[in-house]
Amino acid sequence: MAQAGPLIETLKRELKAQGKTYIDVAEALALSEASVKRLFSEKNFTLQRLESVCDLLNIELTDLVQRMNKEQRQLIQLTREQEKEIAGDLILLLITVSVISGMSFNDILSSYEISEAECIQKMAKLDRLKIIDLLPGNRVKLLVAPNFHWLPNGPIQQFFQEKVEQDFFSSRFDKANEKLIVTNAILTDSSNARLQKKMERLAAEFNELMQEDHAIPSHKKSGTTMVLAIRQWQYSLFKKISK
Repeated sequence: MAQAGPLIETLKRELKAQGKTYIDVAEALALSEASVKRLFSEKNFTLQRLESVCDLLNIELTDLVQRMNKEQRQLIQLTREQEKEIAGDLILLLITVSVISGMSFNDILSSYEISEAECIQKMAKLDRLKIIDLLPGNRVKLLVAPNFHWLPNGPIQQFFQEKVEQDFFSSRFDKANEKLIVTNAILTDSSNARLQKKMERLAAEFNELMQEDHAIPSHKKSGTTMVLAIRQWQYSLFKKISK
């Protein structure tokens, strides 16, 4: 069915939220862990197996469908005009990225030189853009979906590429909480496409981890950026001697 993919993704998030693993699912379905991983990878669950996993989570299948529908109503992307408005206001951009990353109103005030009045003003704008609900007491309810992403080559992506790229890659990437992997290969288009799918899954897992860490106090977390990139590309110096 067309909604099988989103439903399985919702199921995965519910398993993580309850601390359940593929091993737990394997025991519930009387399958091997490898078989369960394949079911999730291929998104190929029978109705009976879905109901069995829901039993493991103590929820009804209808509850899972409702959660999926709620997630699908959440914001996945902004319009180009909305991104342009945010990218043109550095403080608004900072607060946007902060709330999407899980920071609260108080977290932002304690982390940046921003006045309470200005923070409220910018958050009210995010409320109008339907990125957040600004609740009483300046509490923030995030309205973006777990798979929210900036527009490809949109105003915000362009901003980060122009302003942040050089600063990001200025590190030696030799600390325990850093890693840079550069590898080269000659691949077919189909292999390239497979790698892109894996990158998308890793990005989704990144967002899932952010959701899991949401309730952890801010002083126990650090801002983390992950860059995934793949392209058919050759060093400019090599191009000069290529046929």
